[in-house]
Amino acid sequence: MTGESQREFVDANVLVYAFDSSAGRKQQTAAALRERLWESNTGCLSVQVLQEFFVTVTGKVAKPLTTEEATAHVRDLSAWRVFAPRPDDVLAAIALHTQAKIAFWDAMIVVAAIDSGCDVLWTEDLTDRQRLRGVEIRNPFTDR
Repeated sequence: MTGESQREFVDANVLVYAFDSSAGRKQQTAAALRERLWESNTGCLSVQVLQEFFVTVTGKVAKPLTTEEATAHVRDLSAWRVFAPRPDDVLAAIALHTQAKIAFWDAMIVVAAIDSGCDVLWTEDLTDRQRLRGVEIRNPFTDR
């Protein structure tokens, strides 16, 4: 990608921590990652990520956000490159799920990262430093 910054895909589990005031060190790490991606304009996500983010921050964290707060964050995050899957992407995810033996929803996230032109996928749901179809999986909470 000569002359342009590498794109980075962020899974919902990482974004949730950025807004979860009960997450301690993970909140700091996720918020710093989100801020870096905002500043570099290289953040990517998918409709699936936005949906999972909303459901989780409004009901599945220790200190849920209000619907209004969560909606504002979804609106802001929608300024990033947002991947919307097509039927062929579902088929690609099924193939990856079968081949790599990962959960189907994780395979959908990997397909979204690939189709978004990302080199890195930030998630804690897959193996850190693993490569799947050219995308490097990174867990921002793993001490290096």
